[in-house]
Amino acid sequence: MAGPAMQQPSFLLANLKIDSTTKPFLQCCQELVKIIDDYPAKELHLIFPWLVESVFGSLDGVIVGWNLRFLQACSNQYNIVMDFLNPSGPMMKLVYKLQAEDYKYEIPVSFLPLHFPLSGLSLDSAYFVLVDTYLKYFLPTEGSVPPSPFTNKRGSVSPPAPRAPSVPFAGYGTHSTSLLKRHISHQPSVTADPAAQEIWRSEALLQVFVEMWLHHYSLEMYQKLQSPQVKVRINILICACVHAPFFHLKHEPFTPTEEHVLVVRLLVKHLHAFSCSLKPEQVSSSAHSHTSPLEELKRVVVHRFVQQKLYVFLQHCFGHWPLDASFRVVLETWLSYIQPWRYTGEKTNPQTDQNKGVPEKWSLFVQENLLMYTKLFQGFLNRVVRTDLVNVKNALMVFRVAKVFAQPNLSEMIQKGEQLFLEPEHVLHHRQHRCFLSPGHGGSFLSARQPVVTDRVFRVKSHVYGLEGQDCQYKQMFGTELRGTVLKLIQIIDQARQTAKKISDQSAEVAANNSFMSWFGMGSPDLNYTFNGGEVDDTGACVKTHEFLERSLDYLCQIFRLNAGQLSQLMATLGSGQDDGNSKQLPDSVQGEKGLILTDLGRMQVINGLRRFEIEYQGDPELQPIRSYENAILVRLFFKISSLVNERFGGHMDALCSRSDFLGQLGRHYLASPEAAADGRSPETRVTAERNRRPRLSLRMLASYRTLLMLLLLYLFGALFSSGPMSSTLLILTGGVIKTCTSILTSMGKENVGFWQK
Repeated sequence: MAGPAMQQPSFLLANLKIDSTTKPFLQCCQELVKIIDDYPAKELHLIFPWLVESVFGSLDGVIVGWNLRFLQACSNQYNIVMDFLNPSGPMMKLVYKLQAEDYKYEIPVSFLPLHFPLSGLSLDSAYFVLVDTYLKYFLPTEGSVPPSPFTNKRGSVSPPAPRAPSVPFAGYGTHSTSLLKRHISHQPSVTADPAAQEIWRSEALLQVFVEMWLHHYSLEMYQKLQSPQVKVRINILICACVHAPFFHLKHEPFTPTEEHVLVVRLLVKHLHAFSCSLKPEQVSSSAHSHTSPLEELKRVVVHRFVQQKLYVFLQHCFGHWPLDASFRVVLETWLSYIQPWRYTGEKTNPQTDQNKGVPEKWSLFVQENLLMYTKLFQGFLNRVVRTDLVNVKNALMVFRVAKVFAQPNLSEMIQKGEQLFLEPEHVLHHRQHRCFLSPGHGGSFLSARQPVVTDRVFRVKSHVYGLEGQDCQYKQMFGTELRGTVLKLIQIIDQARQTAKKISDQSAEVAANNSFMSWFGMGSPDLNYTFNGGEVDDTGACVKTHEFLERSLDYLCQIFRLNAGQLSQLMATLGSGQDDGNSKQLPDSVQGEKGLILTDLGRMQVINGLRRFEIEYQGDPELQPIRSYENAILVRLFFKISSLVNERFGGHMDALCSRSDFLGQLGRHYLASPEAAADGRSPETRVTAERNRRPRLSLRMLASYRTLLMLLLLYLFGALFSSGPMSSTLLILTGGVIKTCTSILTSMGKENVGFWQK
């Protein structure tokens, strides 16, 4: 192809920079397409770094780029961007063109973008759609990877050569200048398999994604991974097209965002679908010598590329994620990984699949991923016992996990894997020269493949020791220790179920009353007053909190083989320590130097709403905050009046209330000391307490709108009988005194009768 008249490279780049700020976006893209088509790689390699920066943003964050993370389909630029960045679009055409001429670009580790910033990223943004498109293009479930449209001068684009064993793992705490080194041998490969020449691009793309999204180790984990049995070596080719708009790498405790976990789940789901598309005749080990490179990649992709890093990533999330409903994204990522049978491409029905169970062919996957099931399940239990299960979103998460692990055959497969791991060590002594291999061992995973290990005992031990180290202390999922935690969880779930059921019933009553009173315009305007305890389950039906918890109890009993008698006995043991007024008891606590300190049981009781501390005002009632049903002006006015009266006639009040006759009782009725002062739980000082216990006049009740309304009605009623304000006031006071005297005389009569009966 004859190129146009050559410009100086500096002029071409300068013109592009000017055009990007002055011309419309569509015109700029059209001119870029023409330049990529017409100009040779010698001219294009100088504009490539600028183009990457313009599209994805600068490494220092000053240039935002095309903002792929927020670009939605409704935008006018969406289709233009998608066409330009498509795997077969102009941007990738430029990458292939430069690759064929062996141009290299290095990115320092300190600039490698490794995590998402906080934002409202949605699944229909351009970034997510592009990730999904690239995965389907380079890791197709049907057909093969499209060939590269360009070749180098020797007729092929050579894959990267294996990295030398001396190259260290570029991870946490190292000072390597580049995480993804490019070591390509440029030897003629005329006789090489064309399919093998193309498959390395799929491998490179996958490893770049894994390094960007799952390369997050704590210092402790990194040191564990440096053991001879677990050390990982990286040898991949970085493609500039996957430069993602993340923040820069920081040496701080890593905290993934929900968006980050969502893109990891997208990767996991596609890799399962890619792996499950392996042809049935290629699954057996006898056919490995006849498989194509793409089929071989399908067979090893999950175990060799993702397992180790995803395990570390999920374990970190389980231990550091906040105890709230946002954990759902982490949970679903975990559940997606441990259920590869959901991505076989077959049409599924959630109701029938639950009864059908897990096919036996997946037992090897379960055993080779044993820690993904057992260790992470234990981590989930540790979270659940500290979570508010009355919250419907948290109850739904417990239900989801219990339902997944209750699938027929799955618990048996997990238990079989644990039995294989606990096999005595002496059975492996004749194989000690074969070290336990980690999933990430080796350079290019498709070249120099390790021998197939047929012994399942060795496979399971290799998996556990590879992820946890040779000195790990394995805790059985179906062992005695964990069973105690499960029984504790069942108790917590049952307590939360009772609380949620009570709240749901009360909410139904309030909703019914509001529905009736709304006819008269007297319904509660507060929409938060009712309890919305519903959430959609797997079948699309709306389920309430206590129903989720009831199903969870059933599933847990199935998983850990608890019969109805054992469950009833457990619930009876739980109920024997509680009375009908359980909700009014204080949470379990111990007395400390500064007051009560909640125990672990007390925290669980508070979190799940089983018990609570009564929050009430225990100081001087006259000084408590003005309520919404009180008139602020009248409260302050009556407080001043009563304070003047109490100060001036305090001695007379003391003398009156100290009498034992009828007048004394009448004085104590109207001038009684505040009840809160005699409670003994108030933190007030002794001087204040003594002052509050003295008889005094309180007029605050007259500032209540209810009292004012009552008085208004009485005055209106008096007006109907031609009674003036003074007469009505006198009648009201007289009626109040007569009522008080009657109640006092009645109580005195009861005391006298009791005295003579004794």
